[in-house]
Amino acid sequence: MTEVAVKVDRLEKDLGSNKVLRGISFEAHSGEIFGLLGPNGAGKTTTLRVICTLLSPDA
Repeated sequence: MTEVAVKVDRLEKDLGSNKVLRGISFEAHSGEIFGLLGPNGAGKTTTLRVICTLLSPDA
């Protein structure tokens, strides 16, 4: 198995009184193509902002 490039474990984030991310967990390995899919408002951009350290996770 290839090495883990990105690992997210039980990510949580609140924006104001809105609980936007709850218990997000996944791994992306080197060489993999990874897609983050979901409807508008599902938290895709917020998840990426936390991974890129533009936002701090709450847990």
